[in-house]
Amino acid sequence: QVQLVESGGGLVQPGGSLRLSCAASGFTFSSNAMSWYRQAPGKEREFVARISGTSITRNYADSMKGRFTISRDNAKNTVYLQMNSLKPEDTAMYYCNAIWRGLHYWGQGTQVTVSS
Repeated sequence: QVQLVESGGGLVQPGGSLRLSCAASGFTFSSNAMSWYRQAPGKEREFVARISGTSITRNYADSMKGRFTISRDNAKNTVYLQMNSLKPEDTAMYYCNAIWRGLHYWGQGTQVTVSS
């Protein structure tokens, strides 16, 4: 079965950096696009970034462009989200997403809190 396991969240000061990881299993990772989403308390889940299977295509939400970088290591079945210049408004639960055979799969999420 498809499994997505996020890690790397934590508490960071404004302006700091974090790198999130998502370990995937149960599907053909290298041929599948992967995405990150986030959900802040009281808000809807929102798109953060997406990367194609070959890493050629990367898309970002406007508010993350220039600060966040999505990448992947197909040998490790892992997708990453490097987050720099973090702001308090980046505080949210971050989720890894895969669409496989028409179904959405989500990890359990990893909490990112940006606060001084």
